[in-house]
Amino acid sequence: MMTLKIPKEEREQLVRNIQGYFIDERGEEIGDLAAGLMLDFFLKEAGPYVYNQGVRDAKKLLQDKIMNVEEDMDALQRPIELNKRY
Repeated sequence: MMTLKIPKEEREQLVRNIQGYFIDERGEEIGDLAAGLMLDFFLKEAGPYVYNQGVRDAKKLLQDKIMNVEEDMDALQRPIELNKRY
Protein backbone atom coordinates (compact mmCIF):
# COMPACT_ATOMS: atom_id res chain seq x y z
CA MET A 1 0.00 0.00 0.00
CA MET A 2 1.31 3.43 -0.98
CA THR A 3 1.52 5.99 1.81
CA LEU A 4 0.77 9.60 0.97
CA LYS A 5 3.66 11.87 1.87
CA ILE A 6 2.62 15.45 2.52
CA PRO A 7 5.33 18.12 2.79
CA LYS A 8 5.72 19.49 6.33
CA GLU A 9 4.43 22.99 5.50
CA GLU A 10 1.34 21.61 3.76
CA ARG A 11 0.63 19.20 6.61
CA GLU A 12 0.88 22.04 9.10
CA GLN A 13 -1.58 24.08 7.02
CA LEU A 14 -4.00 21.15 6.88
CA VAL A 15 -3.77 20.73 10.65
CA ARG A 16 -4.55 24.46 11.08
CA ASN A 17 -7.50 24.08 8.69
CA ILE A 18 -8.89 21.22 10.76
CA GLN A 19 -8.45 23.26 13.93
CA GLY A 20 -10.20 26.20 12.25
CA TYR A 21 -13.06 23.96 11.20
CA PHE A 22 -13.59 22.76 14.75
CA ILE A 23 -13.60 26.34 16.06
CA ASP A 24 -15.95 27.65 13.33
CA GLU A 25 -18.36 24.74 13.09
CA ARG A 26 -18.34 23.19 16.54
CA GLY A 27 -17.06 25.92 18.82
CA GLU A 28 -14.39 23.48 20.05
CA GLU A 29 -10.68 23.95 20.24
CA ILE A 30 -8.48 20.97 19.41
CA GLY A 31 -4.73 20.73 19.62
CA ASP A 32 -2.14 19.98 16.99
CA LEU A 33 -1.94 16.31 17.98
CA ALA A 34 -5.70 15.72 17.75
CA ALA A 35 -5.93 17.58 14.43
CA GLY A 36 -2.93 15.65 13.09
CA LEU A 37 -4.44 12.33 14.10
CA MET A 38 -7.72 13.31 12.48
CA LEU A 39 -5.84 14.22 9.29
CA ASP A 40 -4.06 10.85 9.34
CA PHE A 41 -7.38 9.06 9.81
CA PHE A 42 -9.04 10.83 6.89
CA LEU A 43 -6.03 10.31 4.63
CA LYS A 44 -6.05 6.60 5.45
CA GLU A 45 -9.81 6.14 5.12
CA ALA A 46 -10.84 8.64 2.41
CA GLY A 47 -7.50 8.94 0.61
CA PRO A 48 -7.90 5.83 -1.57
CA TYR A 49 -11.35 6.97 -2.74
CA VAL A 50 -10.08 10.44 -3.62
CA TYR A 51 -7.00 8.98 -5.32
CA ASN A 52 -9.06 6.53 -7.37
CA GLN A 53 -11.38 9.32 -8.50
CA GLY A 54 -8.33 11.30 -9.60
CA VAL A 55 -7.12 8.31 -11.62
CA ARG A 56 -10.58 7.95 -13.23
CA ASP A 57 -10.67 11.67 -14.05
CA ALA A 58 -7.18 11.53 -15.59
CA LYS A 59 -8.11 8.42 -17.59
CA LYS A 60 -11.24 10.14 -18.96
CA LEU A 61 -9.24 13.25 -19.87
CA LEU A 62 -6.64 11.17 -21.71
CA GLN A 63 -9.33 9.17 -23.52
CA ASP A 64 -10.96 12.42 -24.68
CA LYS A 65 -7.60 13.77 -25.86
CA ILE A 66 -6.82 10.53 -27.72
CA MET A 67 -10.23 10.64 -29.38
CA ASN A 68 -9.55 14.20 -30.53
CA VAL A 69 -6.16 13.17 -31.92
CA GLU A 70 -7.75 10.25 -33.76
CA GLU A 71 -10.39 12.58 -35.26
CA ASP A 72 -7.69 15.07 -36.27
CA MET A 73 -5.64 12.29 -37.88
CA ASP A 74 -8.68 10.98 -39.75
CA ALA A 75 -9.35 14.50 -41.05
CA LEU A 76 -5.82 14.58 -42.52
CA GLN A 77 -6.45 11.57 -44.74
CA ARG A 78 -6.89 12.25 -48.43
CA PRO A 79 -9.67 10.69 -50.42
CA ILE A 80 -8.78 7.79 -52.71
CA GLU A 81 -10.44 7.71 -56.07
CA LEU A 82 -11.40 4.17 -57.04
CA ASN A 83 -11.81 2.98 -60.61
CA LYS A 84 -9.56 5.70 -61.92
CA ARG A 85 -7.98 4.86 -65.28
CA TYR A 86 -4.69 6.17 -66.53
